[in-house]
Amino acid sequence: MPDANQPSPALFERLRAILGPRGLLTDPADTAPHVQDWRRLYRGRTAAVLRPATTAELAACVAACAAAGAAAGAAIVPQGGNTSMVGGAVPAEDGSELVLSLARLNRVRAIDPIDLTLTIEAGATLKAAQTAAQDAGCLFPLSIGSEGTAQIGGILSTNAGGNNTVRYGNARDLVLGLEVVLPDGRIWNGLRRLRKDNTGYCLRQLFVGAEGTLGIITAAVLRLVPRPRETAVALCAVASPEAALALFHRMQTHDPAAIQAFEYMSGLGLRLVLKHIPGVTLPLAAPAEHYALIELATPRPNAGLRATLEAVLEAALDSGEVLDAAIAESEAQRAAIWKLREEHTEAQKREGASVKNDVSVPVSKVPELIRRATLACAALMPGIRAVPFGHMGDGNIHFNLQQPPGMDPAAFLARDHAIMDTVGDVVRDLDGSFSAEHGIGKLKPYMMPDWRGGAELDLMQRIKQAIDPQGLMNPGKVLP
Repeated sequence: MPDANQPSPALFERLRAILGPRGLLTDPADTAPHVQDWRRLYRGRTAAVLRPATTAELAACVAACAAAGAAAGAAIVPQGGNTSMVGGAVPAEDGSELVLSLARLNRVRAIDPIDLTLTIEAGATLKAAQTAAQDAGCLFPLSIGSEGTAQIGGILSTNAGGNNTVRYGNARDLVLGLEVVLPDGRIWNGLRRLRKDNTGYCLRQLFVGAEGTLGIITAAVLRLVPRPRETAVALCAVASPEAALALFHRMQTHDPAAIQAFEYMSGLGLRLVLKHIPGVTLPLAAPAEHYALIELATPRPNAGLRATLEAVLEAALDSGEVLDAAIAESEAQRAAIWKLREEHTEAQKREGASVKNDVSVPVSKVPELIRRATLACAALMPGIRAVPFGHMGDGNIHFNLQQPPGMDPAAFLARDHAIMDTVGDVVRDLDGSFSAEHGIGKLKPYMMPDWRGGAELDLMQRIKQAIDPQGLMNPGKVLP
């Protein structure tokens, strides 16, 4: 007799008929990579991984699951590159959910350098989208650390932000149109390339940031920008988070249109990168306790960005905001500076257990967040190590906490909610958000009633009920 949690034999046969031998994985050895998240916080089970090669195949699979119903083990967990930081693409532990991989839907459908648009399928990686844009003489400006693995569908479903948000906005600001398979198996074709289309509700924005709980994004029209002809990058040792903010303000008042990224890093964070990541070096005379990374970019030829950067840094050195600075002299040096920032997550993983807080506050409140949250966490757990870093230019700081030296990792992680809530109390007091760009996933739904309760959460639940009345789409994520 089959397990009550498993899809019925009839549903399996229907899915096999739709997908063919390459499109349905059932061997545990094949499904294993799809049931655990990148951070290894969650491990689930699944009877099968569905791997459709076209939107039509995917829609037929969803229609078959909708006909069977959630009670028949037909709930669906959409999965892109499985790089979620909050367990957003992991199936349930009881094996009652099917994983739907978008990996085979990876084609570039169209690119138009005049329209500055790229139409691409959801299973393509962010790196593939960037490469397609570059080959057409354009830039797709969204940039995150996992861009070689993260897929477009997952990036849009979580409304990823990344390094260049200060200039180009989050993922939702770069989407003109979507193709989505709805929970009943119908296909909504909203792949429009229009900058202006004022015809009722903006449906695409319902699915961006919904983490696959309302439907499955299968393709998107993305907004491109002209490729920069000139860039300038500097790593600066700064006196304090307040000094980093003052440097950002100084750059804004000098040439706001040139700023592509402005990142903050703590001294501890950089020390962990230097300790654990081979081949990285600090291009400054001496280490510091606080750093800022500035990247300027423009499509204008002969714009003199280096001279601009030098002028701002000279004034900041004179004022005491900047203690030392190194400007990249080549693309290799630019990449080496960015590697110091991008390897923070991996370095913390190698150092031991960490609790991650992807939070945002008004830009002017970032130094207060860093100071107050550091003190609050130290009071909660003596020896805990604060490793704040991230996107100071848009107010999104990854306020990560490393286990105290010598503490058992499991014992540390067992207190993750208390640590997250301690940081959250400071964030709330500063009118911020407990989730800036990573989403809610499986890790944070318990926080939603407290932070988004009342009319806001009620509206979300009504939208979910209206679009997915059976609860087939990514159960247990986002909503409590």
